[in-house]
Amino acid sequence: MASHHATSGEVVNLRPLATPLHESQSSILVREEQLKVMRLVLPAGKTLPDHDVDGPITMHCLQGVVDVTTQDCRQTMRAGDFMYVAPTVSHTLLAMEDAAMLVTIVVEK
Repeated sequence: MASHHATSGEVVNLRPLATPLHESQSSILVREEQLKVMRLVLPAGKTLPDHDVDGPITMHCLQGVVDVTTQDCRQTMRAGDFMYVAPTVSHTLLAMEDAAMLVTIVVEK
């Protein structure tokens, strides 16, 4: 089943998920030529290994706790925290508890 992508002007609910996070899946909310927005769900203990992307990224922690490592600096994000990651900066995510993040990526051409 294909996931629904938001259309221009559509309101998207980002309140805490009704189902427990460990039973939820990540979903792409917007996919455009130069923009990708997703709700990234990470169960406790899950790691998103070291990676980088060509465009800038923003991450907003919606629920839970996630450790983010960028350029040998480890920081903890909790619900309500926001982070910007510059293009091509390597980063790693580790969910310290079940977590959901709003991730926005500007896709470079």
